[in-house]
Amino acid sequence: MIQVKNLSFSYKKKSPLFTDFSLEVENGRIVGLLGKNGAGKSTLLSLMAGLNIPHQGEIIINGYVPAKRNPNFLADLYMVPEEFSFPHVSIQVYVKAFAPLYPNFDNEKLDAILKEFELERPSNLNKLSHGQRKKFLIAFALATNCQMLILDEPTNGLDIPSKSQFRKILVSSVTDDQLVIISTHQVKDIDTIIDKVVVIDEGEIIYQENIEAISQKLYFETVTSLSDADKSLYHERCPIGYKVIVNAIKGKESSIDLEVLFNAIINKKI
Repeated sequence: MIQVKNLSFSYKKKSPLFTDFSLEVENGRIVGLLGKNGAGKSTLLSLMAGLNIPHQGEIIINGYVPAKRNPNFLADLYMVPEEFSFPHVSIQVYVKAFAPLYPNFDNEKLDAILKEFELERPSNLNKLSHGQRKKFLIAFALATNCQMLILDEPTNGLDIPSKSQFRKILVSSVTDDQLVIISTHQVKDIDTIIDKVVVIDEGEIIYQENIEAISQKLYFETVTSLSDADKSLYHERCPIGYKVIVNAIKGKESSIDLEVLFNAIINKKI
């Protein structure tokens, strides 16, 4: 469980990024953390992982204060950063060196995911493409079975088939007691796998809602003209007309277009 209470943080010689920021998310969720560039997403993830220290307020993750770097906390949290590097070793050597740090690491699970991603243990990590290395890092993260997984821009560098694989593998690999936080600009890559949306802007939460609740409140559709959309809350042009959001229609359900929802939120229409 994530509990962020009255958090304040800023980088040296810069304006405060967070001021009196609070957030609470229970386990058993896959959360999409969305926001524009500079909104504070990556910094918030770093604070949750204990890589930065709050100036005021507190962060508690599954009963631990991340900044204290308790070994039990570190053994049950794994973060896939946007930028990463590997030593000049094979996948097999890397796993042998780092898997023991995670008590619940599952080698069989890793092998199954590597097979899905078409990766082999003898492969040298630094001879793989960026996308292949990203896929290995995701596979390793899921195999740790950590109670909390933090994924910062996990689909960057993945081609279209790999993004589809990522969605399928993530949903099938995560258990009901895990908490997954996914921060991304590629909102279409996660719109079918998350069950909660959190949008931050200028260091503040401007929207948070469960996917089920969104489905009950809003209806998403594509129309050829705005006259076909009765009292739309938000609309934007698309090649065949307009993508619109309207209030929920009794007896009808729609798939949530996360990109359109995000644009509506940022434009303060929702």
